[in-house]
Amino acid sequence: MIFVSRQEHFNAAHKLYNPHWSEEKNTAVFGPCANKNYHGHNYNLIVTVSGTPDPETGFVIDLKKLSRLIRNEVIEALDHKNLNLDVPFMKDKMASTENLVIEIWNLLEHQIPKITSFGKLHSVKLYETPRNFVEYFGPEHSAL
Repeated sequence: MIFVSRQEHFNAAHKLYNPHWSEEKNTAVFGPCANKNYHGHNYNLIVTVSGTPDPETGFVIDLKKLSRLIRNEVIEALDHKNLNLDVPFMKDKMASTENLVIEIWNLLEHQIPKITSFGKLHSVKLYETPRNFVEYFGPEHSAL
């Protein structure tokens, strides 16, 4: 099994805020991330595809095609956007990195087979900061 990864970058704003809670509870739980005026991050996204290389090309996936797919499906939807206000697939969801990485998976999972017959989506890793990141391996790995 080979694992091939592509890294992309986007900038987005959000706030963490539960509308069912008081302002005080939101501030206690989320701290400055509950700022009513939002705050931004420089996100780094790593998409990994696993599979066996195509005997004719030696590729699990053509990285140019993977980059184009990520840019078209994910980066265009998220870059320089407010995750709480501007992104339809985040509507009514807490704009946490955990929820965002699940939604990115959902955008890419069924698109990968359209650009490769030799691989499948293995993981999506999203860095919110250089020290904080989330990695998702899909719903089949989500059961505790």
